[in-house]
Amino acid sequence: QVRFVESGGGSVQAGGSLRLSCAASGLQFRRYCMGWFRQAPGKGREGVAGIDSFGRATYADSVEGRFTISLDNIKTILYLQMNSLKPEDTAMYYCAAVVGLGVRRDRCIQEGGINYWGQGTQVSISS
Repeated sequence: QVRFVESGGGSVQAGGSLRLSCAASGLQFRRYCMGWFRQAPGKGREGVAGIDSFGRATYADSVEGRFTISLDNIKTILYLQMNSLKPEDTAMYYCAAVVGLGVRRDRCIQEGGINYWGQGTQVSISS
């Protein structure tokens, strides 16, 4: 059974930084991609960043250059380093995974087809 434990959310002022973590269990070595999504109040869920099990990443335009996704594929821990945070980054952030051999990183930035979701961690940015 696949499970995630997310941590690292919180409240910071605009311009600050946060680092999210998602510890996964139950994923087969290198047979998955993982990603981060977010959902702001009253809005749909948005793919933020995705990464394959070889470390190749893709980002939404809204976070390119400010956020960095990384993966420790030995411990299966997913990270999201968020810098230069803006009030519009305020949302619940979720980690997610798609399982399969050779699954591409862009599968993990699209909501449809996600196999597993984390419970979410809140990020709040004040101006």
